[in-house]
Amino acid sequence: MAFIDLGDQFIALQKGRKQPPDDGRHFGLVVDDKEAARAALKVAGITPLEGPFLDFRDPWGNRVEIVGYDNIQFTKAPNVLRGMGLTHLTKNENAQRELAEKGMALGQRDS
Repeated sequence: MAFIDLGDQFIALQKGRKQPPDDGRHFGLVVDDKEAARAALKVAGITPLEGPFLDFRDPWGNRVEIVGYDNIQFTKAPNVLRGMGLTHLTKNENAQRELAEKGMALGQRDS
């Protein structure tokens, strides 16, 4: 079993049954620097899958999607960002718009 600590999240991976890869079965990892993740995959000898995203297969055939924090709808609480040394992270315009549409924009208050 592999236990991967990701700050305020974790992933536990365990060898499972044998089955062929399935494009529908995947999980995403949000990273603060997508290009650094791309470089780390290259150094590790992992070839990303074809397509517009930074996806690859783990040893069990699961699809792993790497997503940049700036382009995702969720936000970490300010104290969590501070604790992780990530207060420099921002959201791109698309993510800010999606958050605002849901009433979750940074600085937005309940009415």
